[in-house]
Amino acid sequence: MFALLDELIFTFLLSISPFGEARAGIPYAVLNDVHILLAFIVGLTANLLVFPVLTWLIDTFSKRFWHNRTYRKGVISLSKRAKKSVGVHNQKYGFWGLMVFVMVPLPGTGAYIGTIAAHVLKIERKKAFLAISIGVIVSSVLMAVGSYLGNIGLELL
Repeated sequence: MFALLDELIFTFLLSISPFGEARAGIPYAVLNDVHILLAFIVGLTANLLVFPVLTWLIDTFSKRFWHNRTYRKGVISLSKRAKKSVGVHNQKYGFWGLMVFVMVPLPGTGAYIGTIAAHVLKIERKKAFLAISIGVIVSSVLMAVGSYLGNIGLELL
């Protein structure tokens, strides 16, 4: 019982972290014998929390620290990186580009950079939340199915 709880907590933390998101959390849980549906729900929930938490942090820190030169330079640098990662096509296609960007389960894409890019590109928050949420859901489904099938393959060996 406690082992499962430990795995779920680690899955949640891995799925909400910028280093893995659900793309790492779901496979981790499946490989540690957590039922696929439970792994999917925990990983998805944690990854969906990224947008509201990060948006709140961006707003709060920008209000408080924008006058600080080091903070401002860091924000500008991170904003340029996010804008470059998202690319010209995503700027052009807005909602759909942001959704596809978040949806593709590759390093350097995901809810964190998507949220920062939505902020930099000034995409309306409701639209950005919806695009990022759809992208996270699709990405999580892909990771859950891939993890499940991969785990079956490992058991056959």
